This record gives sequence, structure tokens and C-alpha cells, in this order.
Amino acid sequence: MRLIGFALAALLAPMSASAQTLVAADLRPGQSLDGAWHWSVDPYRDGVAGFHGGPPSESTARYQDRIQADEAEKRPTALFEFDMQRSAITHLPGSWIGHAPEMRYYQGLVWYQRTFDYTPAGPGKRVYLRFGSADYAASVFLNGKPVGKHVGAFTPFAFDVTDRLRPGSNQITVGVDSARTDSDVPPPVTDWETYGGITRSVRLVTVPETFVDDAFVRLGKDGRIAVSAQLLGPQAANAPIRLAIPTLGATLEGRTDGEGKWSASLPAPRALQRWSPENPKLYDVEIASGADRFADRVGFRTIEVQGDRILLNGKSIFLRGISMHEEELGKDPVRAMSPAAARALFSEIKQGLHGNFVRLAHYPHDEGTTRLADEMGLLVWSEVPVYWRVAWGNADTLATARRMIAENIRRDRNRAAIVLWSVANETPVSDARNAFLRTLIGDVRALDDSRLVTAALLSDRKGKEMRINDPLVGDLDVMAINTYNGWYSDDPLAAIPSFTWASPVNKPLIFSEFGADALYGYHDGTAAPHKFSEEYQAEYYRRTLEMAAKVPFLRGLSPWILKDFRSPRRQHPVYQQGWNRKGLISETGQRKQAFGVLAEDYAAREKAER
Repeated sequence: MRLIGFALAALLAPMSASAQTLVAADLRPGQSLDGAWHWSVDPYRDGVAGFHGGPPSESTARYQDRIQADEAEKRPTALFEFDMQRSAITHLPGSWIGHAPEMRYYQGLVWYQRTFDYTPAGPGKRVYLRFGSADYAASVFLNGKPVGKHVGAFTPFAFDVTDRLRPGSNQITVGVDSARTDSDVPPPVTDWETYGGITRSVRLVTVPETFVDDAFVRLGKDGRIAVSAQLLGPQAANAPIRLAIPTLGATLEGRTDGEGKWSASLPAPRALQRWSPENPKLYDVEIASGADRFADRVGFRTIEVQGDRILLNGKSIFLRGISMHEEELGKDPVRAMSPAAARALFSEIKQGLHGNFVRLAHYPHDEGTTRLADEMGLLVWSEVPVYWRVAWGNADTLATARRMIAENIRRDRNRAAIVLWSVANETPVSDARNAFLRTLIGDVRALDDSRLVTAALLSDRKGKEMRINDPLVGDLDVMAINTYNGWYSDDPLAAIPSFTWASPVNKPLIFSEFGADALYGYHDGTAAPHKFSEEYQAEYYRRTLEMAAKVPFLRGLSPWILKDFRSPRRQHPVYQQGWNRKGLISETGQRKQAFGVLAEDYAAREKAER
């Protein structure tokens, strides 16, 4: 097929399948569809509307037949606007920012298409088409037939395509629309790059007809290893099921209930080594039922709050962290985060800064990144983009946020590194907002009772008294505040240490953001350094860390931010040029002076904790 038109006519029609998360799909056998894809812009969304707007016309639906007839009769191609087989080629995953220079600020619909060969998996098998993510809304077609839709970037989705695949050549077409409305999550106005496109891997994943669709293995606060699993398929109900952790010699057997669910626990073996940043021990875990073998690598640890302390494995811990966006070092970002790129960023945190914690802002990062945090021993704050100006009273917006946080938690709740689920960032207080976020908090606790819940909040001030008066603090396990005194205020840097903080509740606090912009290489040797200079940023960090040291219930820091990142709203012609410059590292990988200031503070804290 040359044209996308025949598929486009069905775009507005109901899709035939609902999306699934398909947990640990990256560890299952399958076929990668990453690589070369054709792509084409559709700025007027011709693929989803007729010539004068409204539904696509009958002629659009007949595009495929017309083109096939043209080719068979060796006639010139009819005058249609799309010819995907001769469209430009890009390599996915990756944002269309990297496809061509003119795509830098494109917002709208882009079509992707490729062909691939497929060998049937054999009887008793299912095949899913799984996307790591697509930003923002995706409509998927296979061999000219609609497969499904997914709305909301950053989380995975999969469709059962067993009956739609054919032996030999197959064709996949995907429409990805980056445009968002005020009812979306996140809304259109943010402080980071949109990165529209298919930004994470695409795979065909093969599973048995009845398989482990979801599994959650963790260490409970009672010292027992707990397992929850869900089978999907015709033999899911009342099926035998078995958990095995071979290295520990631990096994647990049972049967699913009438809905294919199984929950059980066993005493943790004495040989169990608890996961921590100092000892990121992972165990191969297998859940078997029938023909399926679900495998994952899991660390076992506990995380809880006691008064104003955060306890990891029963021991008080201070979170020496930093925030980071999903952008690589040293190249034009395309959002597709490779394992090597994630390792480079995490190494800057763990070895360079002496950190033990990272806030993955402001959306779920790639599942390979969270797996790497498990492996390298970095505690993680994971959040969904309920950000700034959300449509709090819109039922569809709430439904999107609830689905997004459920997809995020189901994907990553086997990652020991993740200790905090965040439900929001910098959201203005209102009754509607409070109800919205309390619904998300309830969802988090229902899906995962083994972790802590937080949100990045705003504070008020009276003079030099900083007040934490957000009504949501009573619902959270850990308070978190974004504070920028000395940058977004006229306070002199010397005054920052004199600011005081009072807590309305006996809970731990994290400074989830603080920071100042600096252009790498811009130096100001005056006694009162200029904003945007490396000297100003370094002094800002010294003074803010001095203030932080006086807050008795402060239990963590995640300054803003590890590296400079793209942000269309940041357009200062000298210092920013489309980049948020609050990074401690430039976009090309050079450390600024403030990096050393934070590293010195964290090294001292690390030494004191030994």
C-alpha cells in the first residue's frame, strides 16, 4: 500500500481493541520493530476528516483499491496527497524534532509506516503489538485495519494482534498527534519540550494463550515476600500458579481465583540481602502457570515513614538527589533514552555528586531507565504530568490521569529503586484540585501499598517565614516543596540562609526543586555576581544548602536540575535560546561550578552517614 488514506478513513471510528500495559514485556520473547520508518506530516489532519471537514469521504476509504489498480495496470498514480512508500525515512524510536530541522516546533499529526516480515508463532500463542510510548495520542493500524488508540504520552500500551498478523509481509501505520488541549494531561503549557512522535521502542511480543499479564513481587513491612499476579486467557481461572526465587531457594504454590488473580506470601529467607543504594542486590524471579514463564529481576527492601523520618530497610536515610529530564548528554535530544545515555546521567549523580536519589521529572521515564536505577542503586521519585494548569473539574481529564498513573505503577512497581509516587507538580490550591489529587492518591494506595506518596507543592511566605499550608499535606506520606527564593524573587543571596520553615504536620519534607540558571562558560568575577553566571548559580547553591541545613525535618533534596534541557518558553536571546539553563551540567556535558558545590555537600552527608 502506498497511501495511508484507506486507514485514515477509519481513524475516527471506534477501535477494535483496548490497550493493555503488558508488564515486563521488554523481557519477553518478541520481534523489534525499531529502525527505519516512513513518515509524513499531516498539518491539516486530512487523514481524519473529509475535504470540507467532517467525516472522511468514501473516496478516501477506497484509496487502497485505487492504488492497487493503478499498479496492476501500470498507469500513473492517481493524484492523492499521501504516498507513504515514497515518503522520507527516519529511525525510531525518536521524536520528530530529530527528523528534519523544520520539525523543531511542529505540533500536530504525523503519520508513520513500515513493513515487516512475520513468521507465525504457532498454535497456542498470542502476539501483542506494544509501544513503549507515543506522544501524545496514537492511532494504530495493521494491514489496513484499525487496531486501537492510546491517549497520553510516557506510558506503554499494547494491543492483541494475533488474528491480524499474516505470514510474510505485514504493514503497520501509526498516526501520532502531539497537540494537546486544556483537558489533557499534561495541558499544553509546560516548561519542557513536547517531543512528539514514537519515542520508545515498538515490539511484537509473543506470549502463551493464557499468560501472566501482571505480577507484583515485593517485601512487605511484616518481613514477608508478597506476590500478586493476574492471569489472562481462557485458562486463567482456578489455574495452578507458582512463584520461584531460585537463588534464595524460595518457592510458593497456589491457584488463581475465578478471575485469574492470585495473592500469597511467604517468610523472607534468612539469606535475603535487602536492596539499597549501597547494595543494589537483585534476584531473578519467576512466576509460572501452564505454558507461561513470567520472569523479572526484583530487589527486596522496605520504605516507610516514622514521624519526620524516612526509613529504608528500617534505617533513617537522607535523600541526596537531583531532578532530571529525559534528555541525553552531548547531542540534540530526541527523547529516545538509550541505556548508555541513562547510565551516563546516573553516573553523574551517583559517582559525580555522591547522590543516592533521583527525581524523574515530570512524567514516567523509559522503563529501561528505571531498571537501570535498580541495577545502579539510585532511589527514584516517579511522577505523572499532572502539572500546573490542569482542568480539575473535567471528568475526562481525571480519567486520563487515573489511567496514566495506573499504567505507570503497573509497569514499574517491581522496581525496588522507586520509593516515591508523585501525583502532581506545582498545582494551585482549590477545592476541585484537592478532590482530583485525593482521587489519585487513593488510586496509588490501592495499586501499591509498599511505597510512599508525595507531590511537589508550592509554599507561602510571610517575610522570611516559609509556610507549608497546602491542604494536601495531610494526605501525603512525604511533603515536598519547590522553592526558588533568590531566583524568582528579589531576595539577595546573602539573605537566603535566614529563611525559616515550619511544618503543620509531623512528616518528612523534601525540597523537590530549587535552582538558578547559569550559562556554561559565562563568568562574572564581581563581588555581586550577575544572574545567569556560573558564579551566581554556585553562590545560590551555597546559600540554599545553608538554609536547608537548618530545617530539622528536611529529609531530602532534589535540586532543579541535573542538565540543561530544551524548553520553548525559555527564549532569552543571550542566555537561554530555547533551553532551561538551571542544569548543573550543560546540554553538551560540561559541569558548571555549582556541580562541585552540591557534590561537596553530598560527600559530607555521605561520610557522616557511614
